Amino acid sequence: MALNSENLDTIERFLDALWLERGLSENTLSAYRRDLGGLSRHLSKNGVDLIHARPEHLHSYLHALFRKNISARSVARCVSTLRRFYQYQLRENRIAIDPSAEVEAPKLGRTLPHTLTEREVEGLLAAPDTGQALGLRDRAMLETLYATGLRVSELVNLLIMEVDIITGVVRVMGKGGKERLVPLGETAIHYLDQYISRGRGEILGRKQSDALFVTRRAGPMTRQACWHMIKRYGLVANIGGHLSPHTLRHAFATHLLNHGADLRSVQMLLGHSDLSTTQIYTYVAQERLKKLHQQHHPRG
Repeated sequence: MALNSENLDTIERFLDALWLERGLSENTLSAYRRDLGGLSRHLSKNGVDLIHARPEHLHSYLHALFRKNISARSVARCVSTLRRFYQYQLRENRIAIDPSAEVEAPKLGRTLPHTLTEREVEGLLAAPDTGQALGLRDRAMLETLYATGLRVSELVNLLIMEVDIITGVVRVMGKGGKERLVPLGETAIHYLDQYISRGRGEILGRKQSDALFVTRRAGPMTRQACWHMIKRYGLVANIGGHLSPHTLRHAFATHLLNHGADLRSVQMLLGHSDLSTTQIYTYVAQERLKKLHQQHHPRG
């Protein structure tokens, strides 16, 4: 069902304001657009527009999501979207009462991110055939992910000018347009140097590109291609469980903490705006210590 023009205009005005105020990524804005579009379509069935929604309308929408077996985490994100939307309308004096104030998000248990052991990471990194140009590119991508903890969107959007092999740092444009410098480490520098000096030119042929990690069409690698690449090499390395580019980001953070890095430094390297987001990795490290104790202590 298409959105009516009034609701569509209301949503886009809100998203424009959000982008100007907080500089959110396009992925985040798209998620807000989906949540609000879903609410708009639900309300339209009862002849209600977004501005005139009441608490019972919002509760009805959330119950409809649960009936569709939408996960509690997705519903909680939707509640956050609704709150932000109606708080903005209240500030703009378009509504007198915030209907989302009475809406509670579902309680979420703490879910620890899936990570890899150091041995599994070594197996994954060694999986590409570096005798081939594409394999060299893939090894450089994997090494960069593990060395820096970049988000996959940050990795595939890297430009060749943003990597400094001499000083060993990469300049990253993160969420909200925030820039940070992240050290690469010797192994990542080695494979990036090899890829840039011989593999990248072979992949491009006579074509030109500003992207660091490229395809034979001279375009940048995509998030989807990176995801499939990691899944493929996970099979080669015989690593079970769900694998994604974010798994290496989790491994980066967890292994740093396991080796004594302080939480604030890990926060800066990951580009988290809030330290509480980084703290999840301390629980991962604690769970690992518990398992080691149970496995190896005589009274575990």
